[in-house]
Amino acid sequence: MQTKHTLLTLTALTAIAAGALTGCSAGGPVGAATTPATAQAAAPSDGTRPDPASSGTADAARITVRDAWVKAATAKDGMSAFFGVVTNVTGDARTIVSASSDAADMVQLHETVVGSGGASTMRQKKGGFPLPAGGAVTLEPGGNHVMLMGLRRELAAGDEASVTFTLDDGSTVDVTAPVKSFAGAQETYAPGEGAESPAGH
Repeated sequence: MQTKHTLLTLTALTAIAAGALTGCSAGGPVGAATTPATAQAAAPSDGTRPDPASSGTADAARITVRDAWVKAATAKDGMSAFFGVVTNVTGDARTIVSASSDAADMVQLHETVVGSGGASTMRQKKGGFPLPAGGAVTLEPGGNHVMLMGLRRELAAGDEASVTFTLDDGSTVDVTAPVKSFAGAQETYAPGEGAESPAGH
């Protein structure tokens, strides 16, 4: 009886050991760390969840405008111009493709070219104003500028006017600029570029 009992005990122990080995084999190598199929980012101590789209740093102003101003003009003058320095502090090249203003019915991006006779002529800038990554475009009398046409009100020195730039990525930049008196560089419009008579700005 004792011998039979011993054999039964050994058989049971052997089966238990085999089962244990089979379980380790199914779960991976002995000592291997197990991880859940999916993992979630740990929530901050305040209980809010991290935003997966966040880079962890707040974006600074990505397109900046300094030294902005608008030329003083009367509604009878019919037009004025916006000047300043627009800087692209992003890592991507951008282009100012259009602009609008609360002070004018129509706003155009203009460049100034010098003709063979030496006269300066304003015309629309095809393709807009490029803003290279880390670069800038200077809007100034006698050069690139933003033309405000069909003035809705008088722009007297000391007033303010707002201009909104639209970039090629669809984003916009709002600028409020002081109005200043300026004699103008006496450019004229190129024929067919949206003006019926020459006008300096």
